[in-house]
Amino acid sequence: MGHAGMAATAVRYLRSIGARTVAGPVEALPRPELRAVREDERAPVDSAEFRRVLGNFATGVTVVTAPAADGEVSPAGFACQSFSSLSLEPPLVVFMVGRASSTWPRIARAGVFCVNVLAADQGELCRGFAVSGGDKFAGVRHEAAPFSGAPRLMGATAWIDCAIHAVHTGGDHLIVVGRVEALGTGDGDDRPLLFHKGRFL
Repeated sequence: MGHAGMAATAVRYLRSIGARTVAGPVEALPRPELRAVREDERAPVDSAEFRRVLGNFATGVTVVTAPAADGEVSPAGFACQSFSSLSLEPPLVVFMVGRASSTWPRIARAGVFCVNVLAADQGELCRGFAVSGGDKFAGVRHEAAPFSGAPRLMGATAWIDCAIHAVHTGGDHLIVVGRVEALGTGDGDDRPLLFHKGRFL
């Protein structure tokens, strides 16, 4: 399946939520104002307490990248902790991204992505991809992943090259399922970068 066919998966999702789609590049979705409860309702769990308790779960850290679409000058990428393997047959992985993300529409338009699993010495690299705006790839060594053409970051412990397989809603996030087309281990430190209680370990 070519990139146009893979991008159709993302386009079907955009159509399902009422976003305008055209034969050419899909316009980026506006940042929605999302609410979990009405103003006259009490949230069942305090958001600060939710973050504090869930912060006790240590996670690995990845950077999800996508190739530059037509008319764009640079690839897309963002730091992502919510990544996991999902299925062996077929080989599927999943990551979560905020619905207000400015990077997600660029990944959706590409229809493909590469997950870069960061090494223990790549904390500063992660911080660069955690901010919004600017050229996140300035000074970052990378090469094209073999299937997607998305940036494969040098020094990462592993990389997983994917086509978008499905997109589901999950509250204020999207659940993006990728079908793995190529993968491998990296050329750097094989110790993973871990995030726990708001800081790198």
